[in-house]
Amino acid sequence: MPGSGSASGAQRPPVVRAVGGTVQGQWESEVAVFRGIPFARPPVGALRLAPPEPAPPWEGTRRADAFGESPPQSRALGLAAGPDNLATGSGDWLTVNVWTPDPGGSGMPVLVWVHGGVYLVGTSDGTTYDGTELARRGTVVVTFNHRVGAEGYAQFEGAVPNRALLDQVAALHWVRENIAAFGGEPDLVTVFGESAGAGAIAALLAMDRAAGLFRRAVTQSVPGPFYGAGLAADIGSEVAAELGVAPTLADVAAATPGALRDAADKVVGAMARYEPRWGRAARARMPFAPVVDGDVLPCTPWEALRAGRGAGVELLCGHTRDETRLFTVLAGRVGRVTAQEAAATLEWFAPDAAGRAAYRAGPAGGDPTALGDLVLSDWLFRMPSLHLAEAHTEGGGTAYTYELAWEAPGLGGAAGACHGLDVPLVLGALRSEFAALLLGDEPPPAAAALSARMGEAWTAFAATGDPGWAPYRAPDRLTRVFDATPHTAPYPEEVSRLIWAGHEFAALEPAPAPGPEHRRTAGRP
Repeated sequence: MPGSGSASGAQRPPVVRAVGGTVQGQWESEVAVFRGIPFARPPVGALRLAPPEPAPPWEGTRRADAFGESPPQSRALGLAAGPDNLATGSGDWLTVNVWTPDPGGSGMPVLVWVHGGVYLVGTSDGTTYDGTELARRGTVVVTFNHRVGAEGYAQFEGAVPNRALLDQVAALHWVRENIAAFGGEPDLVTVFGESAGAGAIAALLAMDRAAGLFRRAVTQSVPGPFYGAGLAADIGSEVAAELGVAPTLADVAAATPGALRDAADKVVGAMARYEPRWGRAARARMPFAPVVDGDVLPCTPWEALRAGRGAGVELLCGHTRDETRLFTVLAGRVGRVTAQEAAATLEWFAPDAAGRAAYRAGPAGGDPTALGDLVLSDWLFRMPSLHLAEAHTEGGGTAYTYELAWEAPGLGGAAGACHGLDVPLVLGALRSEFAALLLGDEPPPAAAALSARMGEAWTAFAATGDPGWAPYRAPDRLTRVFDATPHTAPYPEEVSRLIWAGHEFAALEPAPAPGPEHRRTAGRP
């Protein structure tokens, strides 16, 4: 039975024989936890900017009680996450962590988390992505590190594209080969992730290399931007120029990981300068995203799912109600956005003239802060998420949708149902550093109650493919709304859905700014 080994845990740490060798973890809250297990060789030296290679086996018993090294983390935009160990580390960035209620058991559903971070930062280190509570619900939880920023996504001549996605495929291969030893069922794997993690999962759904590695997928706030090869190469050339080298594999790989990270950060800091050249990608301050290169990623996820790719994978897909309000609050811009700035955001990100008119005529039209947040939320997260569910349904798949509408009590209550709020609620990590920002130092009982509801739905979906409400289908478009009292209703953002109904989230390529208004209001969206 789950947790059966916990009684002896005080005397004897949990030990598991994996494919690569034996690992020893530790008992924490009646869950066996194993940290820092390598799933690939360190991608440094001769393997720099190369596809991941399997980790070599080891002799004896490996201590698995500490997280692996974090990959290089961007310091731009105030996003740094995880310790900066580039000067002293070995480059052993590609490691997995496992939480299991019963390492001696079998057949448990597996939840594999893919972290977010604007494709620039992210690490499994710390408490934000702790898998304890979901494991206590009878699942085996896996988190892992993968290359981010220029190491994972920048495109250089001769380097394989989408290295971050290939790292994720390698981690899923490790899960496929090893998870039974931790009590998990290899044929019952669900990938789940938020923000950039959700975008990566959307890409995995479109990739032949990921086929068969997971049975179900949960995407929380899928970002819309995917880049074409031309745009990615152009951005990569600017990163190389900041390094003072040619944009080739040999030249860039000769730089240290820290130097490459710093060069990419200089490009991020100068993104306003590139708006006339890179268009929305620069305006959104996103130098990296999955690249539609025609090989690793053959097409956008929306194209792939509409064509029936991955129709056998059940999909749970959703977003928060007030996605980008968090960024507005953290930037101190609530109530300070001018009408001109809101108009510029509308021009940049609304799908067309009719959409701009509909936004202006809607309830947010008279509030520049609300209007800017709404348009950017729709372009960046809400409509890409909805369109992914619709594309999957059109392609013959089963999709369930949700919206998180419960408002965060932290940050003075100003952030609403903001981006990232679903992370602590789903994982049940209500006392992590990130959770404290949104929930306060003492999470209210309502947060715990909603977290229990969402954790129950996610684990039920992982086990059975049914989260507890009806699939998304026209004309009803039933959606689970997670609020103080969760309920199922027609998709609640109907006005936005209609504005974006005919829009295609195509891969972005170099594009000029839409008009002179943008050049007068260059800055963060």
